[in-house]
Order: sequence, then C-alpha cells, then structure tokens
Amino acid sequence: MITINNITVRLGGRTILDGVSAAVPPGARVGLIGRNGAGKSTLMKVLIGQLDPDDGAIEMPRRARLGYIAQEAPSGTATPFDAVLAADTERTALLAEAEHCTDPDRLGDIHDRLLAIDAYSAPSRAAIILTGLGFDEAMQAQPLDSFSGGWKMRVALGALLFSAPDVLLLDEPSNHLDLESTLWLENFLKGYPGTLIVISHERDLLNNVVDTILHLQDGKLTLYSGGYDAFERQRAERAAQLAAAKAAQDAQRARLQDYVARNSARASTARQAQSRAKMLAKMQPIAAVMEDPSLSFDFPDPDELRPPLITLDLAAVGYGDVPILQRLNLRLDPDDRIALLGRNGNGKTTLARLLAAQLAPMEGAMQASGKMRVGYFTQYQVEELATDDTPLAHMTRAMEGSTPGAVRAQLGRFGFSGPRATTMVGKLSGGERARLALALITRNAPHLLILDEPTNHLDVDAREALVQALNDFEGAVILISHDRHMVELTADRLVLVDNGTAVEYPGSIEDYIDLVLGRNQPREGKAPKPKKDRQSTARDREAARQARSCVTEAEKRIARLQSEIASIDDALANPGAASAKHAGVNTGELVRRRAGFARELEDAESAWMEASERLERQVA
Repeated sequence: MITINNITVRLGGRTILDGVSAAVPPGARVGLIGRNGAGKSTLMKVLIGQLDPDDGAIEMPRRARLGYIAQEAPSGTATPFDAVLAADTERTALLAEAEHCTDPDRLGDIHDRLLAIDAYSAPSRAAIILTGLGFDEAMQAQPLDSFSGGWKMRVALGALLFSAPDVLLLDEPSNHLDLESTLWLENFLKGYPGTLIVISHERDLLNNVVDTILHLQDGKLTLYSGGYDAFERQRAERAAQLAAAKAAQDAQRARLQDYVARNSARASTARQAQSRAKMLAKMQPIAAVMEDPSLSFDFPDPDELRPPLITLDLAAVGYGDVPILQRLNLRLDPDDRIALLGRNGNGKTTLARLLAAQLAPMEGAMQASGKMRVGYFTQYQVEELATDDTPLAHMTRAMEGSTPGAVRAQLGRFGFSGPRATTMVGKLSGGERARLALALITRNAPHLLILDEPTNHLDVDAREALVQALNDFEGAVILISHDRHMVELTADRLVLVDNGTAVEYPGSIEDYIDLVLGRNQPREGKAPKPKKDRQSTARDREAARQARSCVTEAEKRIARLQSEIASIDDALANPGAASAKHAGVNTGELVRRRAGFARELEDAESAWMEASERLERQVA
C-alpha cells in the first residue's frame, strides 16, 4: 500500500499541494490527472523522494522497487540495446561476478539466481521492448549519441520498462512516441504486473489501462473509480451536486442576512439575530465550479479559395539528393481534414514540410494556390519562444504594422487577455506556450493548418477545446498526432506514410489500430477458400513469377532513368563539372534529353504500378 498522508508542498511562496491524501493499494493502476500546472509532477517527485514535502509524509511498502524516468536522457557510445539490458542491475552484476568467480558453491548460487530472475531471456525481452518503441534491429545497434533527444527518451522509457519495478511511475510517457509506439505501450501496460501510477493526458490510454483516477485540482486530490470516461461522468455529477448545494446555500445565506438586518436593532429579537449572525459567520462557502476562461482556441477563418489548394502529381521530396518520399499523388481541398499516419522516421514531417512549401519537390509536380496562406505548428516553435518576452511582445513583432487592438484581439482568441498578455513566457506552462505558438501561426488567418503533434503539452480539457476549435475552423487541416482520440474526432481522411510513399488509407482509425496490433485477421466462421488443383496452382505460381520479374525490371529501369535525369540536372546546374557523356553538349540538347528521359520514367512507373498490382492479385 502506498499512502499519501496530508502532503503540503510550497514552491516560491505558492502552495502547490495543500494537504493532499490518498491510498494506492498494491497492484492498482492509477491515472494521475489535472490541469497543466496543477502539481502532478510535483507530487510524483515527492513520491520518488526527489522533493521533500513541507508537511505530511509518504508511506511506501518496505523493499519496494520504484521506477521513474530520469530527467536526463541517456547518452554516450553505448547502444540502446546495451542501455536497456544494463537497466537490470542485478543481472549485470551477477553476470560480471560469474566471469571471475572460482568458488563452485558461489557460482552455483549465481546461476540459480540468474535462472530465478529469467536472466537468459533478457536479450530477447530487451529487443521486444525496443522494437515496440520504434527501434528496428539496425537502430538498436547504433550509439546513443547518434539519436535525437526524443529517441534517447524512448531508450530511457525502454530501460525503465525492462527493469520491471514493483511500482512503475510514468510522467507523460507517450510525449515522445508516435501513434504506433503509443499503442504498443498501452498494450504493454495493460499486462504490467506491478503497481502503476501514470500522469497522462491521453484519454484512450487512461480508459484502457487504469482502473482509478486521482484528480488534482486547486491543490487537492479527489479519487474516482474507473477510467477517464467514468471520471468525466462522476465529475459532471459532482459538479451538478455542488452547483445545487451552492444555490441552496446562497439562498440560505440571503435569508439569514435579511433576518439579521431586520432584527438586530429590536430588543425582542436581538438574541435570535445574533445567533443567526454567528451561524452566518461559521458557514463554509461552497465554491462554484468554474471553467477556466483562458482555455481558449479560436482559429480565425480564412477568405474563400477555389479548390484544390494543393495537388501533388508523382512528386518526390527529400533532403539534398536523397529522396525520402516518392510517387506522391495527393489532392487537398479547402475543407479537407487529413491525418498522416505512420511511424516516426517514415516521412510524415517531410511530407508536411513539402505541403507547407518549406521543401520543394525533387521530382514530379506540385501545384498550389498562389493566394494560399499556411499556418505550420511544430514543437520547435514552442521551445524557441523567447522566455524573457511576453505574449504581447511576441505577437506585436509577428503582426508588425497592425493596430494594438488587432494584436490584442488575436491574443484574446487564445486566452491571452488582460494580465495574461503581459506575463513573461518563462512563467507560462507548457500548454500556455503551445497556445501562444498556435496564436502566432494563425495571425494571418491561414487557409491550411498543418499541426505536427500539437497536443504534447496540453491537458485533457485543452485537447477537447482544440478538437472543438479545429472542427469549427473553416480551412483545411493536416494533422500529425499520436492522440488517436483527436485523430478520430478531427480527421475525415487518413493518409499512411510508409515504404517511401504516402497513400490514402481506406479504413477508419480503428481499422488502422487493428492493423498495428495485428487484430485485423479474418474472422472465424468465414468460408474457407476453395482448394486449387495442382495445375491451377502451377499457373498461379508462374503468373506470380512473371509479375515479380516485371516489377524487378521496372524498378531497375526507374533507377537507371532517375540516374540519367540526375546526371543531366547536375550538368545543367554546373556545366563546368559535367560528366564525360554530357561534356560539350549545349543546354538545349540537355533539356531535350531530360524531357525524353522524363517521359520514359513516367512510362516505367506506370509499368511498375501495373506489375505491382498484378503481383498483389496473384499473392493475395
């Protein structure tokens, strides 16, 4: 049993936790939720002993192993695989001792203990965890310093999960994950045998993993049974009860005040009036349930543009001379709501940057409306906000030439009115900074909003407000998010970025989740396919072989033609460094050759598509 006894924490003269108490039984699965800045991470630090409370105490089970992700991401030349394995310190120590142990009795004890802790299956368990978190076999063998901070935090999460502590404490574990890894993590936590306390704003994770909600609000903890949806229902019921109780109390207070006012001066009723005055003074006020007026997202609607906004025709995009995505065909209309699906590293952000005109197509064509304005949100914009400036200063610079009234009106759309507009950014919560970044990118009423993980710093209520604002927005939206609740409520088209291209996904987000989790297998009871005779099977095999051969030949032809076109492009860009076969060829002839190769490439790609479809039919 974990017992939180009357914990009070004050930071910077402000009370963060005010006498909070709760009891967490062994094996419980608790979701710790609350608005940004409510004190969730502060309570977590008290639980792990990083922060001493001003009052109260935490009681933990004796010898219980607590697990919590360190604030600093792992680094160095070790690989993710080595870092995860090293998290089991007992196994590491026993294996090291076994290498030098000469005492047969002690060596026997060591091997018995290694068997008891399942040490010999550790490498496969570590690989499974890393694969679930998005690391393929090659990535697992790369040095940690070759990864970004977000990927390093995945390693830290993997090490924590591998160490299997008795009490697992997680603070926003999905912030650095894509949708696919978030789904894997949720599945992993469902079967976790220890006690789990998780801070999360993922509605689906809270519904599917936890059985208890601890709600932190105004420095107080309230316990609710069930997942997040159950909490919402109970909170709504409690709010209604509080509102009714406050209305009744206000009416009683008014009656008492009226009686005291009318009868205090009369000798015959002075004593009764005095008694009622004491009752009035002792009456504890019932706080009204107030919605936060600063919880605001209001995207300005753009002027109307004729469709389409953007058209991609066999476009390719990448960095330098390396294409990341090819054969892109996409049409985007003014009222589209598209979610990009696919693992991190597959090219979702690259496609978003192409649509935002931050990258130019390397091949093919991209047509975009000349009058289209784009608002592009990324986490980098949140992190790069000047902390020693105010929202008003940021917006004034961004809207140079606009009137002070227009600047304040745009800030007000996102909850930065009055004193909030002049609060230093360094004192804003992560969610408030995200709202400021959204206010900045929408200052000119964009026709297209591209949002890359907009919810990482937003609590559940803020996410719901964002969903509502996106649904009210009259422009187009491209969404990259691991929050499937937001994807489900916002997107009406799904595009899967995978295998070096992007294609429309024909199913729903639930179908995609089934695909990721391997649950979309044919249902039992379906009639089995009729068995083919030997001759028919042989014909199918030969047809598949021919189709596969055509695919291979088409791929070789495409690669050769792309090489020819790249060589001509180099000669056109830098005539002095042209290859031998283009030396001395004039510009007009080079352009003519390039056009010919481009036509051949289009034919080759059509042949590739036809052969691929034929092959899919044969192997289906």
